[in-house]
Amino acid sequence: MSSGESGGRRLDVLQVLKAANAPMSIAQIADELGVHPNTVRFHLDTLLGEGRVEHAEPEHKGPGRPPLMFRSIRRMDRGGPRSYRLLAEILSIGFASDDDPGAKALAAGRAWGQRLEPPVTQEVPAGPEETIDHLVDLLDELGFAPERRDGEGEKRVGLRHCPFLELAETRTNVVCPIHLGLMQGALETWHAPVAIDRLDAFIEPDLCLAHLSLLNGAAG
Repeated sequence: MSSGESGGRRLDVLQVLKAANAPMSIAQIADELGVHPNTVRFHLDTLLGEGRVEHAEPEHKGPGRPPLMFRSIRRMDRGGPRSYRLLAEILSIGFASDDDPGAKALAAGRAWGQRLEPPVTQEVPAGPEETIDHLVDLLDELGFAPERRDGEGEKRVGLRHCPFLELAETRTNVVCPIHLGLMQGALETWHAPVAIDRLDAFIEPDLCLAHLSLLNGAAG
């Protein structure tokens, strides 16, 4: 049996269970589809593993071992396609229609950043260099391909990749403030001795640049 035939038969098993008013046994499903019970058993094992089918208690208990009963789980198919880019586009359009989209996007990014894990477990905040290194690690995990670009007395972090590039190219006034707010929110939550002053978007075709400053009392 080809993979296409196997997948089609598995959907047949699932559809029979979805249409049933009560849990069904392997034999009942096999009779409904006109196939061997072992074929049904094989596909049920896969559907159980995918979380699309579950065991059910038999309604009537009598002498002998009752047959295994199955029913479909009433929920959306988690194996279906996703379209998060479409969702992101819809949300960016909503932000862009605001009277001050940059401020709204910045606030959203800051709220997101405030949910991220702090850099250290100690009560005393880490030093500036350690904090910046942790920020770089965090941005790397998020897919920004960051790099330290300190120079001319400035602390800077370059971003070589944008996880939302297609949106950032057309909705710079929304996406870039979200990224800025994310970094600001994370540092604020960490009680970090550094802050993000600004984010210069696409200063080179493959580079955005975040400018950092030391807060009062922080040693470089």
